[in-house]
Amino acid sequence: MIHTILDTDLYKFTTSYAYIKLFPNAMGTFSFKDRDETAYTDEFLKRLKAAITQLEQVALTDEEREYMVCHCRFLPGVYWEWLSSFRFQAEKIKVHLDEGGHLNIEITDYLYKATLYEVPLLAIVSEIKNRALGNVADWDNILSKLSEKVKLSNEHQLSFSEFGTRRRFSLDVQDKVIGYLKQTSKYCTGTSNCHFAMKYGMKPMGTHPHEWFMFHGAQFGYKHANYMALENWVNVYDGDLGIALSDTYTSGIFLSNLSRKQAKLFDGVRCDSGNEFDFTDKLIARYRELGIDPTTKTIVFSNALDFGKALDIQKYCSGKIRCAFGIGTNLTNDTGFKPSNIVMKLTRCKMNVNQEWRECVKLSDDVGKHIGSKAEVQACLYDLRLTIND
Repeated sequence: MIHTILDTDLYKFTTSYAYIKLFPNAMGTFSFKDRDETAYTDEFLKRLKAAITQLEQVALTDEEREYMVCHCRFLPGVYWEWLSSFRFQAEKIKVHLDEGGHLNIEITDYLYKATLYEVPLLAIVSEIKNRALGNVADWDNILSKLSEKVKLSNEHQLSFSEFGTRRRFSLDVQDKVIGYLKQTSKYCTGTSNCHFAMKYGMKPMGTHPHEWFMFHGAQFGYKHANYMALENWVNVYDGDLGIALSDTYTSGIFLSNLSRKQAKLFDGVRCDSGNEFDFTDKLIARYRELGIDPTTKTIVFSNALDFGKALDIQKYCSGKIRCAFGIGTNLTNDTGFKPSNIVMKLTRCKMNVNQEWRECVKLSDDVGKHIGSKAEVQACLYDLRLTIND
């Protein structure tokens, strides 16, 4: 299911390197959550453990290293040299079913290593779940729907990237989908999956994730998390990878924290939850308030999109602000079977081995997507209300 370490999203590598450069001693725990509260079986668990053991065989090849050095100028060669020696360690992955059959997975390590486990584990869980349920993808059906999506994109000049690794139906389905996009799509700008970017000669896409902001919130306080996370990203990448994630502590807080310098420096903002039309209006208003022409900036929309919704958003943004789309599950798991609704998030961290663990929190513009204990979420909300009032 995972045959190469490049079978993951680009932002896992960019975030890994940012930890190495700025916080090399920081540690963290990533925890799995199934938002559908699925009851898994003992047979599923057996298959999952076997796949986790096989992860230990995955390693970066010389050919892959050379490709990434050539195609990711923002990551230094020394990072890929280090990654060549990296191996997943099955003993670091704690996995079990509780009494209700709910799946629990945790991985704890130095953050520059721990972050690399997230996407492969999610992809493995999704594929094994489909196998365990006896779900078989009908490629003719997938292709029929996919051709209509590409046709819509081509006709309306709808730019999008493939973001579907973590909740794909299977490796094979994602492979075929991306191959078809490469052949037929005029406006597919790339893929977040580095392996398929290499295989199909596409641009690897991505910047940074919620975990980067969650780490900063836990270590430096929720009031300062957005500002410091963006400042530190700039300290590492010097203007590259310039799409800022907006919703770790709600987009309202992000926009109130967004400084003129950051608004000018970053190429745009990613909208990953909430109402896309309301967010567009608020971001445009904030840019204008800061004296910035919003038509020079881009919103990347990535929240559970399909192509019809993306087209509606594009029409709404026309003449106001640039837009692009990261589309995942609707491309790699539109098979007629219910896709997995699974995530792995950073749930605790510490700056070094001597510090006590601190809980990590993620808020959201979508109801029911907060991450963290009830007490810590409430503490976060309290601090952020003070920020608004200040």
